[in-house]
Order: sequence, then structure tokens, then C-alpha cells
Amino acid sequence: MLGRVTEKSDKSAGQRAGRQQRITDYVVNNGSASAAELAELTGVSVMTVHRDLDELARRGLLRKFRGGVSAQPSTVFESNSEYRLNANVDAKAAIARQALTYVEPGMSILLDDSTSALALAKLLGEVTPLTVATNYLRAIDVLKDVEDVRLIAIGGDYSPTHDAFLGMPCLEAVERLTVDTTFVSTSAMNTELTFHQEPEIVMVKRAMLQSAQNRVLLMDSSKMARTALHRLAPVTDYHRLIVDSSTPEATVEELRNRTEVDVAPL
Repeated sequence: MLGRVTEKSDKSAGQRAGRQQRITDYVVNNGSASAAELAELTGVSVMTVHRDLDELARRGLLRKFRGGVSAQPSTVFESNSEYRLNANVDAKAAIARQALTYVEPGMSILLDDSTSALALAKLLGEVTPLTVATNYLRAIDVLKDVEDVRLIAIGGDYSPTHDAFLGMPCLEAVERLTVDTTFVSTSAMNTELTFHQEPEIVMVKRAMLQSAQNRVLLMDSSKMARTALHRLAPVTDYHRLIVDSSTPEATVEELRNRTEVDVAPL
């Protein structure tokens, strides 16, 4: 009986998470929406929608107002770890699986605060022993109990939005490291440059790139071709770019003029 209750609870939680992700994506794409509109979209009651909106507002993904909800500014939701964790999950998993082919036992690697790098962190137990350094709390949680992984948790000023450590202490810690490979992602790129909307994140990612002998960029197709406020680095600064198979072929070919490109099948 208890097993059935747990199974039903897990299913309900999965349905709720999927519904809330659909609501978030809809509001982000449209700017705002009414509760009635969202109830029609998801096929649940307005009361259920209001409960979902309360939770999404509490998590910092959306803003409630009388009669509806609006999206946070792009700088907020694109940085929010909760939002990123549920965006383009299949593409990130495929990219991570391809990235794993460039990890060998005995290596030292550096992971940034991206959910693309988190997807890779979940696979690293397959290629131990490793030394792994990261400033992303979720990656630390994933790796802390993995056998034969020497984990270096990079501290600093904790950011609840990113669920990561940033600031000067983080920068200084990264600058003291020299690793074999760093795996990073960012919020936007075109065929020439990578970008991010927050200067504090840009500084940490640049330090990570400088600390590695090999630099691998993980980018799902939703991030192309886009720009953001701050330039991070030219595409030519990365030794390898891994994208998913939804990336347009013309874009892939143009990128191959600037760096090595792997296309991960979905």
C-alpha cells in the first residue's frame, strides 16, 4: 500500500513539475498571461494554476500580479538555476555524453555553474579516478559521494539565484588552479563570440578558461544564434565546441572554421 502511495506521489510530482515548466516557458515567451489562460493551456483548474504560480513566484521564476503573472527580466530567469535545470534537458544530456569521451581517468577537470556541466558531472563516476573542481553547489552535491573523485569545492560569495559561489574569493581560488580541461557553458553565442548577461559570471568563466590547458564549450541549440550584454570570449578561444543535433548545419559549418565542433545526436 505504501509503495502504491509513493508511486502515485512521484507521478503527481512529475506532472506538477512538467506543468510548471510549461507555464514558465509560456509566460517567458509571451511576457505575461492570465490565470484563466494558463488553466486552458495546461488543462487544470484555475485554483491549481494559482498554486503553481505561487510556487513559481517563490522560486523567483515569475512575478504574480492581480489576475495573472509576468516574466522576470531575461537577466533573472536566464540566470536562475531552477529555470535552467528544467530547460533543454535532453539536449544537455546528449552533449554531456559526448563531452564524457574527452574525460580520461587521472585527469583534473574544472566545471562551471552551468546545468550543461552539471549533466556531465552526473556521468563522471564512469571514468574515475578524477580530480574535479567546481563552484556549482548542485555539482558538488552530485560529486561528493562519488568514489575515486577528489572533489575541490570552490567557495566564495554564495548566490541563491545561481546556486553557486562567485565573487573575489571564487576568482582567486580559480586563478590558483591549473587543470587539464575545463567544461563551461554560457547563455548565448553566435558564430564568432560567446556572451553572458552578467559581468560577475563573465569574470569567473574567463578565469576558468585561463586555468585550463584544454577548453571545451557545451552549448545546446537554444543558445544560438543569440547575444547578451557582455562578451565572454571569441569562439576561437575554445579548443572544442559540443552542440546538439538540432543546431542548423550551416551554423555548424561556419563554427568549424573557428574551432573543432562535435555534434551530439539526440
